[in-house]
Amino acid sequence: MSQNIKLDQLDHRIIDILQKDGRIANSKLAQMVGYSAPTVLERVKKLERSGVIQNYKASLEPRLLGLNFQVYTGIEVEVSQLGNVKELEERFHSLPEVLACYHIAGDFDFLLKVCVKNQETYKDFVTEQLSEIKGIKRIQSWVVLSTIKDDNIIQMN
Repeated sequence: MSQNIKLDQLDHRIIDILQKDGRIANSKLAQMVGYSAPTVLERVKKLERSGVIQNYKASLEPRLLGLNFQVYTGIEVEVSQLGNVKELEERFHSLPEVLACYHIAGDFDFLLKVCVKNQETYKDFVTEQLSEIKGIKRIQSWVVLSTIKDDNIIQMN
């Protein structure tokens, strides 16, 4: 069970800014929050050490990379395979087309976020990769028509 980490107002302000611009210079970040650069740098390092800040990533536009087909894929697992959840998780994790994998409750056991070139490529992914995984009972797909919001920013205030 994870513990909540005590964060103060300065931590919240730093996190808000870094979520929007992870490449901001420490001096500019310090100026924006109204504290000295060494104080802010130490806070950022504390947030990194504690795991609150996990990494800094580039956000890519899939369509500009030729990946025009995004699908959420529900996976229902055979009851007899529920003991092999870790094995399934590892398999889903190894598939480059899978951008995210969630173990969920409800009608499905897993929800995959899949990004591929086109409908034909997705069909191949389902028939040649997913369908070959032992223990999958049912696969259902939801094609993304348009993205309304996808920023992954957690509001701190």
